[in-house]
Amino acid sequence: MTERILVNQLAAREDGPVSVSGWVETVRDQKKVQFVVLRDETGAVQLVNPATRPDLEKTDQDAAALALTDTISNLAHGTFLTVTGDLKHDERVKLGGIEVKLTSLEVASAALPETPIASDSSMDKRMDWRFIDLRQRRNNLIFRVSTTLEHAMRQYWIDRDYIEIHSPKLMSSPSESNAELFALSYFEDKTAYLAQSPQHFKQMAQAAGFGKVFEIGDVYRADPSFTSRHATEFTSVDAEISWIDSHEDVATMQEELLATAIQAVKDKHGDEIKELFDIDVVVPTLPFPRIPLAEAHEIVKARGYENPRTDGDLDPESERQVSAHVAETYGHEFVFVTDYHAGIRPFYHMVDEATGLTKSYDLLFKGVEITTGAQREHRIEVLEKQALEKGLKLEGLEHYLDFFRYGVPPHGGFGMGLARVLMLLLGEASIREVTFLFRGPTRLAP
Repeated sequence: MTERILVNQLAAREDGPVSVSGWVETVRDQKKVQFVVLRDETGAVQLVNPATRPDLEKTDQDAAALALTDTISNLAHGTFLTVTGDLKHDERVKLGGIEVKLTSLEVASAALPETPIASDSSMDKRMDWRFIDLRQRRNNLIFRVSTTLEHAMRQYWIDRDYIEIHSPKLMSSPSESNAELFALSYFEDKTAYLAQSPQHFKQMAQAAGFGKVFEIGDVYRADPSFTSRHATEFTSVDAEISWIDSHEDVATMQEELLATAIQAVKDKHGDEIKELFDIDVVVPTLPFPRIPLAEAHEIVKARGYENPRTDGDLDPESERQVSAHVAETYGHEFVFVTDYHAGIRPFYHMVDEATGLTKSYDLLFKGVEITTGAQREHRIEVLEKQALEKGLKLEGLEHYLDFFRYGVPPHGGFGMGLARVLMLLLGEASIREVTFLFRGPTRLAP
């Protein structure tokens, strides 16, 4: 592999010969001088070439110089190329105080002259040409932030002796309910389903004696939602831990995890996020505020909003109102809403015998739910009873229920949407902007 110098390494180098590879962002083709802004995955640099134009009165013109000038004149936005030249530090150059005076240019792959999208193209149009849309510095940063966020979370868990698992995405039975499932007919004698959560397998790891596990992986929801925060395929961040006393142990772990990960993002990318997104990354203080669901309803009502839901849960506007209250009262961007009614929770959430409420929570970040967490019900007889009360058939859950027939410790965990966290952290309006390739009810390509 040819050694190349990345753009972000140029400033630290002394003046002299360099070779840089990337794609053309802009060309200014003036009569006497040509300027090219070349961008790679780390930044952009200005290239300069004294133009040599054909002159019929001169018979000794440099053929190489003529060819280089002509090549630059015909460069299209997005053309990938490698250049060699002389690096020069010059504080007058607005782009980083450096430039490269070209000696040669080799086109690796030419782009068509007309780009199919522009800065003002609609979101759907940009999603059609996502590989071009992602060339922007701003979009590049999104996935650098995502990388830092995921790495910091993994490091938090690894430092605490968690085991990373990779659960199967093909299942013989629903993981949570019969709704929102993608069914597959590949297997001869039965229908398979794409996993809508690693929930059952995280719990199996507890029965296996793993103690503490985590997974960052894809999940699938056949949800006909067209909101800014829903997708049919997304990355879920999950963890499960044994020997807990209540869901509070899970919440404590998650708030520590998020504070650690957001601190890592602020340390590495805070200045660039401020420059490109105009967002100050705020590392949350611990502990996060906790508000029981009943109190949350009172807060929403007191703020003048009537929640239209009849099942006792919070609708999106109610969540925004609760978060606004928390921001005003506690100066915090996160809040755990706790103590949900069993009727609006999955069958495997543990119910507090004293209150009749589940030992569970939703975590809101800037007014949007990013997590559901809970202590799980580990007593087989109670688990079966709760499944039947939800209208589920035990025959379809036998592989899951078997986990609990041979001993399992008290345990709990959470699932969190990575794209939602990124969207809110960077102040974006839709998870489409922070998803590498979005999948929704009407989006299956590219």
